[in-house]
Amino acid sequence: MTVTADAVAALICGVPTGLFIGGQWIDTPETIDVENPATGEVLAKVADATPEQGMLALDAAVAAQKDWAATDPRERGEILRKAFELLHARADDFALLMTLEMGKPLAEARGEVTYGAEFFRWFSEEAVRISGRYSVAPSGGTRLLTMKQPVGPVYAITPWNFPLAMGTRKIGPALAAGCTVVVKPAAQTPLTTLALAGLLTEAGVPAGVVNVITTSRSGAVSEPIIRDPRLRKLTFTGSTPVGRKLIEQSAQQVLKVSMELGGNAPFLVFADADLDKAVAGAMLAKMRNIGEACTAANRFIVHESVAEEFALKLAEKMGAMKVGPGIDDGVQVGPLIDRAAIEKVSALVADATDRGAKVLTGAKTLGDKGYFYAPTVLTDVPDSADLFAEEIFGPVAPIITFSSDEEGIALANRTEFGLVGYAFTENLSKAIRVAEALETGMVGLNQGIVSNPAAPFGGVKASGIGREGGAEGIEEYLETKYVGIAL
Repeated sequence: MTVTADAVAALICGVPTGLFIGGQWIDTPETIDVENPATGEVLAKVADATPEQGMLALDAAVAAQKDWAATDPRERGEILRKAFELLHARADDFALLMTLEMGKPLAEARGEVTYGAEFFRWFSEEAVRISGRYSVAPSGGTRLLTMKQPVGPVYAITPWNFPLAMGTRKIGPALAAGCTVVVKPAAQTPLTTLALAGLLTEAGVPAGVVNVITTSRSGAVSEPIIRDPRLRKLTFTGSTPVGRKLIEQSAQQVLKVSMELGGNAPFLVFADADLDKAVAGAMLAKMRNIGEACTAANRFIVHESVAEEFALKLAEKMGAMKVGPGIDDGVQVGPLIDRAAIEKVSALVADATDRGAKVLTGAKTLGDKGYFYAPTVLTDVPDSADLFAEEIFGPVAPIITFSSDEEGIALANRTEFGLVGYAFTENLSKAIRVAEALETGMVGLNQGIVSNPAAPFGGVKASGIGREGGAEGIEEYLETKYVGIAL
């Protein structure tokens, strides 16, 4: 499908650009430029909220909280179901919008619409399954009643790499549980969230239940909201350093927090692995979303007996990928998000090659505009290289070898992060041992994608607190109350 300039202009013109507070769109004197990373050109200008306007958004969420919590669970679920249907009906528009402001190819953007919409459907069904229990006390004289109630107003901070899905993954369970929300999307990709706010209103979400603030002053706007005693929940997806700071700020009000933070995912290939299956999995785990995902394979840890064959096959696949603007036909790899991202990836690759790593393919920027980086495979990477300690967030696959299973697992766990690990082996017993031994919140066994709305997403160690999705996801937005009843 060819995307015309007129189609792009019409889409952008239809997206609201103000703050969404209490059901009203509000313009601001100052604005934020939203850049197309494929061209470096400005797509749109959106409102730039002040700290005072951030507090107005919290005021609106607080004012709407009581009535929304009292709304029948079935009604909350039906609204989310309607939002799910509307997203599918407008999948092409949302996909194109994400491609324009974030860079991912249209095919991947359409996949994100499917994935993101599913959180609304999943939590529309969970809304009516919130339950408690009733039991007799062991002593017999008292009855024990346990109930679940919404935690209260939520502040949700979402990242730029999955502009739709990271919003629906937080908004869905919050609304299902009976919580109101203030959403602050990343300044690089606010348009998708603003469009989503309009869609939710159309689906029937009452004024004040979902509020969206865009700002270039994230810290100044967020801190007063987080320190306000009326806020009861903070959910954040982003880097570990920022997450640590937010946790410190949330401690003053003892907020309930969910943190989906950085990753440094190991991709283990054992000697008995099916290499074709491992390479296919590596392509998914590394190249999904241009490598700009916290779940992206960051360290390829391959048994020495199969390392050369694996590396050559992976380099052949990655080197053949078509790089270009995500709206162009056949493009498989879009641009990185901004200049800082491409500078970081370039620096990490340069550090590795300076330390002796060999380039099988890539290791260079592409084009004279936009932020394109060639898919890259590196071998003979010393474990002292910076890209083994830092999250790459780009299309670079560094390979290191191991000689024993124990050594491979030890290398995989040698990081402060613990979001996801991948392992490829044809031995079932080994697969179970490895899954148990990996210090991660999620494991992909013989597959390169683990994200699923029906499964709990989250990490351990410095990769976060709490879980999103699955039956566990709604619990993050509920408090447990116990009532003792004397007879």
